[in-house]
Amino acid sequence: MSAPKAPVKTLDDIKDMTFERALKELEAIVGRLERGDVDLEESIAIYERGEALRDHCDRLLKAAEAKVEKLTLGADGTPKGTTPLDKDNGSPF
Repeated sequence: MSAPKAPVKTLDDIKDMTFERALKELEAIVGRLERGDVDLEESIAIYERGEALRDHCDRLLKAAEAKVEKLTLGADGTPKGTTPLDKDNGSPF
């Protein structure tokens, strides 16, 4: 027997979610799908919501990455400014 149906939310609320909130909900969806405690129709609906949450998290991560800068140091080792994140290795160090 499956668990009682929870109302499936629309996708409109996702765009205002923080990364942490969206990730937490996405993890809950994955858990429910892995346990198999939802019927097929609800599985499809929450899977679609999960896809939207994953896309939202991806957009937020890319936006954060674009803001990351690394410090540039002078010959004496003191900070002299910042430069954009090196896209080649993805590391700010």
